[in-house]
Amino acid sequence: MVVPLTMADLSQRAILLRDSLQKSTANTRGMVAILGSFDHRLSALDAAMRPTQVRTHAIRMAHENIDKTLKAAEVILAQFDLARQAEATILRGPHEDLESYLAAIDVLKSIVHYFTSNKNLKSSDGVLNHVNNLLAKSVVKLEEEFGQLLASYSKPIEPDRLFNCLPNYLRPSAVDQRENGKNHRSEHSAKSSEGAVYKPPTLIPPRILPLLHDLAHQLVQAGHQQQCFKIYSNARAAALESSLRKLGVEKLSKEDVQKMQWEALEAKIGNWVHFMRIAVKLLFAGERKVCDQIFDGIKIPKDQCFGEVTMNSVETLLSFGDAVAKSKRSPEKLFVLLDMYEIMHELQPEFETIFEGKACIEMRESVVSLTKRLAQTAQETFGDFEELVEKDASKTTVLDGTVHPLTSYVINYVKFLFDYQSTLKQLFMEFETGSETVSQLAIVTTRIMQALQNNLDGKSKLYRDPALTYLFLMNNTHYMVRSVRRSEAKDILGDDWIQRHRRIVQQNANQYRRIAWSKILQTLSVQGMNSSASMATDGGNSSGVSRAAIKERFKSFNMQFEELHQKQSQWTVPDQELRESLRLAVAEVLLPAYRSFIKRFGALVDNGKNPQKYIKYTPDELEKLLGEFFEGKN
Repeated sequence: MVVPLTMADLSQRAILLRDSLQKSTANTRGMVAILGSFDHRLSALDAAMRPTQVRTHAIRMAHENIDKTLKAAEVILAQFDLARQAEATILRGPHEDLESYLAAIDVLKSIVHYFTSNKNLKSSDGVLNHVNNLLAKSVVKLEEEFGQLLASYSKPIEPDRLFNCLPNYLRPSAVDQRENGKNHRSEHSAKSSEGAVYKPPTLIPPRILPLLHDLAHQLVQAGHQQQCFKIYSNARAAALESSLRKLGVEKLSKEDVQKMQWEALEAKIGNWVHFMRIAVKLLFAGERKVCDQIFDGIKIPKDQCFGEVTMNSVETLLSFGDAVAKSKRSPEKLFVLLDMYEIMHELQPEFETIFEGKACIEMRESVVSLTKRLAQTAQETFGDFEELVEKDASKTTVLDGTVHPLTSYVINYVKFLFDYQSTLKQLFMEFETGSETVSQLAIVTTRIMQALQNNLDGKSKLYRDPALTYLFLMNNTHYMVRSVRRSEAKDILGDDWIQRHRRIVQQNANQYRRIAWSKILQTLSVQGMNSSASMATDGGNSSGVSRAAIKERFKSFNMQFEELHQKQSQWTVPDQELRESLRLAVAEVLLPAYRSFIKRFGALVDNGKNPQKYIKYTPDELEKLLGEFFEGKN
């Protein structure tokens, strides 16, 4: 149990507490006095140290400035050293080591950038002038190197190299064989070009292209775009034009074309078709590829540059085609016009691709224009030919009634037309709308054949002998029918045309037989004789028929037959089957009548003097002599 404190105890404790507090206060005041003394001393020390601190900071800053200056000097000296090294490379030129030369140019550019950014340096203006002069010299040397590289590797391509890039069927040996074989062309050769593989030649070695690209890039960066453009276009244009000249391309005017003999012009047109194919598929395509590779990623008008390279060559090639298209029309030119139109139509999509861009628009338009002009001229030549056939006024008469030269010419012409079916269909599409091109070809062909028939009808009237008139018509119409049946024309003209003209052949044959043989057959007719003549015997005369009358009949027959033999053995039926058929038709009428006449009246002559004078031929001898008809013997 806790004993409660007395008042005295509490008083005693309060006194102790007060004394303790007084001592603590005194201690506190002593400490404050001590600390105040320290603060005063520290302030004095700081004041004493301040000048030393300022001097130390100034020394440190001075050291830092010296370090910065030394480092800046090292950089400037390094720039000077780089400039000296680059200058030595620039003065040596780019020919030996283009890569190092281009690196030196980059170094000089970086030096220019450095001193331009530090114009406060006293030496900056002098260094900049020197380095800029070096850069100017470097660009001149770059131009020279660019030109020298292009000149060294822009050589004309030899014709043999170009020929080896063509599909086999287009190489000279194959072309010569086709020409020597007189096979003007075939639909197969036209179709085979669709899948043909062309291998463009290497115009510039692949290892040189990157060098030319780097040089062009540096020239354009240096602001020498026009110089680069001119150097490139001049070098490549010269090489391209030289390649074409070696191939045989020559610039000919309309007047030159007009003066040429047809054989020479035909040969040049055949070559031109070949040259166009080589130029577009090999040379122009190759030039486009080279141009794109050299100027890839470079701010230069590539299309314009390519256009400058090819402009003269394109103009030379197209001007010849234009001169032919504008020259005087003639039937023999139709097929070469079709050849020219065909190659232009074939190459037109490639022209559009190769000569893309605004810079080449005039050349693309020239190609389209020439294609249409050739189509127009070919179509007009068609019309001319039809009119020429209709109005051919040549007085050339085939004395033997054989096939007229005009007929064979027109038929061969039409047969050649069908070698160009696909080309003709495309040509008709250039002008016709709303009608099938096949029917257009049929219409044109039918009109030409009808024009020929009309002309032959007129020529047949020149013969004095009506029999020869029909023989002539028979021969020529048969030639037309046979030729159509053996060619693709039969699919266009149709069976109705063939059957109709076969009937015309037969009608002319019948007319020939009627006119040529009706008179001689009358000499073998019993008409006009007394009916008792049929009862004549070997023993004597019939009261109704005189021996003299019978002799006269035989004499007349012999004379007419000999006249027919002499004349018609000189006539010609060139087709063997038709010739045999016509002889048989005559024999089937003549021989039975002759046998019958001899059987009835031969005895009257045999019993008289010189019977062989009147009955000169046996039926077998007559048949043998008929075998000599239509042989064209003089």
